[in-house]
Amino acid sequence: MPGKMIVFEGLDGSGISTQSGMLKNWLESSGHNVLLTKEQTDGLIGGIIKSGLRGEWLVSPLALQLLFAADRAQHLEKEIEPALAKEKYVVVDRYILSSLAFGSLSVDAKFLRQINAGFRKPDMTIFVDTATDECIRRMSMVRYHVELFEKKEKLEDVRKNYLSLLGYFPNTIRIDGNRTKSEVFADVKEAVLNILE
Repeated sequence: MPGKMIVFEGLDGSGISTQSGMLKNWLESSGHNVLLTKEQTDGLIGGIIKSGLRGEWLVSPLALQLLFAADRAQHLEKEIEPALAKEKYVVVDRYILSSLAFGSLSVDAKFLRQINAGFRKPDMTIFVDTATDECIRRMSMVRYHVELFEKKEKLEDVRKNYLSLLGYFPNTIRIDGNRTKSEVFADVKEAVLNILE
């Protein structure tokens, strides 16, 4: 049997990196081989994206979204698909819905769907829905710089976009992120149990 691809989505500060790590640890403790990965990646294209998000170079919104798509193509070919072929569980911190939810603030949503249409669909997408004020509070505790999409008004619009996209992929689950990480993970675990062999 091929592996499974489980994607976490949410606002910056929503807790998806924490939940991704917890899921990796839990799956491994249950005897599964797991790849934990993220987008944007730590590769060359991902590094260019990160520097653009931090304002270290002036990038147009369209160019930024094309870079995200290029990073995703490389990510799939070099990491995700080989891991799935080895029957691993692949846990991904952000994927296509991030591009659609964040990117459509400044780039045509139809175009974004087109450039992402050929990529693999996840076996499960978990949207951790955390209030914007809570996301900002959490980020303010650990970050010293503000990225492009982390202003409250933008985060509110991104959240609305996410909610409109919950039916974009089959098997998409919305989980309340305004709780302790252990409470959130209890719901994550319950959802993932449905696709475990």
